[in-house]
Amino acid sequence: MTDTEVSRSIAAVRRRATRPAVLALAVVVLAELALLAGYLGLTGASATSVRYLLYPFVWINLGLWAVFAVDVPRTESAVARRAALAVAGAYLATLAFAGGLVDVTLLGGGHAHAHGTGVDLAVFTALPPGWGPTVVLDAPSATLTLVPYKIVGYVALAYLTYAAVVDTAASAASGAIGLLSCASCSWPVFASLLAAALGGEAVANALYAYSMDLSTVAFVAAVALLAWRPGAR
Repeated sequence: MTDTEVSRSIAAVRRRATRPAVLALAVVVLAELALLAGYLGLTGASATSVRYLLYPFVWINLGLWAVFAVDVPRTESAVARRAALAVAGAYLATLAFAGGLVDVTLLGGGHAHAHGTGVDLAVFTALPPGWGPTVVLDAPSATLTLVPYKIVGYVALAYLTYAAVVDTAASAASGAIGLLSCASCSWPVFASLLAAALGGEAVANALYAYSMDLSTVAFVAAVALLAWRPGAR
């Protein structure tokens, strides 16, 4: 990205940073801090790792900002829109699998259910804000774990990917294909896989404690690179 392109991207962000937008962001942050204070007060939980309480808000706030700040480029090409939707959908599915939102069990190795082939629903409301309420849908062949901050973050990345594919496909025929190898799109996937690998028996538990840190850094980097790509607005 050239200096001119960076300057244009920064200028676009500044245009979005109007007084109402900044005020709205301040209100959201204050509300989140109030929720967190209320959670700690009501549950009596100790904030031994403050960063883990704040990371979900980083994902949620940055994800919402990205959707607000970046417009999908206009294009009359239906092929470009369909290609962008397919790439973004595949990317979202990959994030969901790698990030643990979806766990598919192969036939013959399904979970044991008290209701046979039914679907079990569990809602965990005692988790900190952003982590909860987490909804778990457990079926014989798949499990969905709906964590609020991951849903917002992954959907935001998929939206940015869709905008990037529309933009590149409109300017070059190979743009959509080239985006598949985009490092910024792949980092959160690698971070999620790394987090899972760190949980193995061969790796010290002390290293596993940093998996959330790595995933958050990767998420922030991916949003920054996709939102400030050439042509983003």
